[in-house]
Amino acid sequence: MDRTRLLQVFSEDSIGQDLTVCGWVRSRRESKGVAFIALSDGSTQETLQLVVPAESPAFTELPRCNTGASIRARGVVRESPAKGQKIELEVSEIHIFGDADPEKYPLQKKGHTLEFLREIGHLRPRSNTFGAVFRVRNVLAKAVHDFFQGRGFMWVHTPVITSSDCEGAGDMFTVTSLDLEDVPKKEGQVDFSQDFFGKRAYLTVSGQLEAEFMAMSVGDVYTFGPTFRAENSNTSRHLSEFWMIEPEMAFADLQDDMKLAEDFIQFLCTQVIEKCEKEIAFFEKFFKTISLSQLQDLATKEFYHISYTDALTQLEKARKKFEFPLQWGLDLQSEHERYLTEIVFKGPVVVTDYPKDIKAFYMRLNDDEKTVAAMDVLLPGIGEIIGGSQREERLDMLTKRMKASEIPLEHMEWYLDLRRFGSAPHAGFGLGFERLVQYITGMHNIRDVIPCPRAPQLIKF
Repeated sequence: MDRTRLLQVFSEDSIGQDLTVCGWVRSRRESKGVAFIALSDGSTQETLQLVVPAESPAFTELPRCNTGASIRARGVVRESPAKGQKIELEVSEIHIFGDADPEKYPLQKKGHTLEFLREIGHLRPRSNTFGAVFRVRNVLAKAVHDFFQGRGFMWVHTPVITSSDCEGAGDMFTVTSLDLEDVPKKEGQVDFSQDFFGKRAYLTVSGQLEAEFMAMSVGDVYTFGPTFRAENSNTSRHLSEFWMIEPEMAFADLQDDMKLAEDFIQFLCTQVIEKCEKEIAFFEKFFKTISLSQLQDLATKEFYHISYTDALTQLEKARKKFEFPLQWGLDLQSEHERYLTEIVFKGPVVVTDYPKDIKAFYMRLNDDEKTVAAMDVLLPGIGEIIGGSQREERLDMLTKRMKASEIPLEHMEWYLDLRRFGSAPHAGFGLGFERLVQYITGMHNIRDVIPCPRAPQLIKF
């Protein structure tokens, strides 16, 4: 179909051109024998004003050009005399693809609450807010690939179905082909030996372990795909299905990991600044979110480095009563992380060397045997955005940590093989993609940054 996307119409010198555009009607009004239609096709934050003179053959189609209707319009782009817009389309032809009953169409030209829009998730991308959210999400997703591909990383597709729990934290969805009406049992337990894979299988919580063996063969890799948590947490911060970005580098230590994470965050900010200026301005205006100047600051500002122990010292000096206690050996909470970034350092912070007992078994034990070579990247306004570590490459130390964490060695022999045969220093991190989109857009509920949110009792689409 011969059509020009509105983004192209606005970004190029299109005045005087005869163009065909397609989209959905946002509004229609008539004044003194002239009709005005606001058209959106989702490619840009802006709507194009269609001007339909009474003498135009297209004027007869106006009764069907209700809010929500999908149309094709042809005409000549003119310089607009109206305030606040540079161009408009003087229409000569209109074709209606699909009608929308104005009495039933839920997205009328008025403000809608985010709660209401969640109830019509199949239509909410047509709104200003969610059109902007998903354009930013798209730009960020492409930027992820551009960043890693530009540095020679290989994108690897780790499995969605797995037999291992990366973090040892449980809360995993079981995948089964067993007849739930007649589940086979052995000694009072479900007999998964009769299941499809011959053992219990899950939806993955992370692609890290598989990324590790790829990195230990082909060098630097990254994953970018869906992960799942069966945590029964019905809050604005949790999803049951979300996307994770997990790079893994061979021949790398914690310093390399921190540098990669910092460069990554700054690259993503730069891409949003360059490609989503109108969307960021919209979020700043209506949601009081991160501003373009704050993004520019983050894209260039130095990241402060501090150890977990020193961070506790800084927090203990604070003239503030925290809700959660401060004690060596307890994890930092969001209120602590935000205090460090917003009050103490007034910028992004990387906290390193956490107590080993609050971190995963695969993180490299430091020489003090109390802490591990782990790091969290903290940003103002959100706290932790990235968590990573240098991985334990020493067979004896990894075996000891796994036993202490009560992880059956026989289930992870393949993982231990990476340390038996040509082990090497390696490091990586994880970033929850939806948290990143949430941070950039200012959406308070994480369900508002993914097209089809999955959460307890929520699987509508």
